[in-house]
Amino acid sequence: MDGVTDAPFRRLCRVLSGDRMGLLVSEFVPTDGDAVFNPDGHKQLKFFPEERPFGVQIFGRFPDRMAAAAGKIAERYHPEFIEVNAGCPAPKVAGKGSGSGLLRDLPRLQEILHDVKAVLDAKTPEIPLTLKCRIGWDDDSINVMETLKIAEGEGVEMLTVHGRTRLQGYNGLANWDWIGKVAAAAKIPVIGNGDVNSVECARERINTYGVSGVSIGRGAMHNPWIFGQIADAWEGREKHVITAQEALDVFPLYYKFKIEDGATEMNAMGRMKQLAARLCKGFVLDEKYCHPGAEGDRIQDGGNVAMSVRQALLTCQSAAEMLGCVEKLKDGIAREMVFEPERLVNLNGAKETELKFGDQFKGR
Repeated sequence: MDGVTDAPFRRLCRVLSGDRMGLLVSEFVPTDGDAVFNPDGHKQLKFFPEERPFGVQIFGRFPDRMAAAAGKIAERYHPEFIEVNAGCPAPKVAGKGSGSGLLRDLPRLQEILHDVKAVLDAKTPEIPLTLKCRIGWDDDSINVMETLKIAEGEGVEMLTVHGRTRLQGYNGLANWDWIGKVAAAAKIPVIGNGDVNSVECARERINTYGVSGVSIGRGAMHNPWIFGQIADAWEGREKHVITAQEALDVFPLYYKFKIEDGATEMNAMGRMKQLAARLCKGFVLDEKYCHPGAEGDRIQDGGNVAMSVRQALLTCQSAAEMLGCVEKLKDGIAREMVFEPERLVNLNGAKETELKFGDQFKGR
């Protein structure tokens, strides 16, 4: 989630959840770049007090640098946990032996966990070490059970498993059967990750696969209300229908958080446009404005209107113009629309009416 889940977006999700989120995690922090890790050089480490409980995720391939970085982060920021990333599939990360590249070198992963744990125990023993991984490099080398054994042996206190291989990237569907096997065998809490994009999905995953919880990443990009929706369900509250007007209200709030984080007006506008491109895919006509039995027409007509909303927002040339456009839309066509993110088929950012299968990083 590098470049997405920065402090402003995390703060937005927490506000929309009614302050009922479980854990927030930083964008992952690189440790390989400098011989001596300097926390001041990593914007990913910035977070606000209201984000707690908060964890910092680090990645790299050198055990000594990972350990040194973990120690400095723990002493300066005192997060609720520090997590080692063995899951990122990006070629620039995994291809250099860090992220999910560590799944091809489990002895190195074990050394990293050992050294990071030793530093944390010596400096800040109250801060737990956690691990995020995928189920393996490819379908021929699924080794998540071995990863679990190493993690438990090195004192890792929680394991989050993304149910895809590195080669798969984000294509197809996460393999939750493997996540369930890990949860059944583990002595530590196991968190399941992959394709959790609704309340119903979260409930089914927890009830079916025996995980201690679920972790949500890309689902929040399309629906930053998802954490509050899950909290509502767990508390027995009636499902809240999000109107398009309510959805549009996130833009001035998100802009405020971006500016408070030190973003320029142009940068903040760019991130608002990214959010607009995703959210508008969930806009559809409110059924009370449609003829009975016209569900197909409702979706088609709603899609056309949603596209007009999307285009209006994406063609703005300044933040002020975009925020003004939001208010005009709220007083206009948005009044007859609701936000239904569950109608999105996948989260890959491609066509939302199709599921892609295959190996995203084959040959890379």
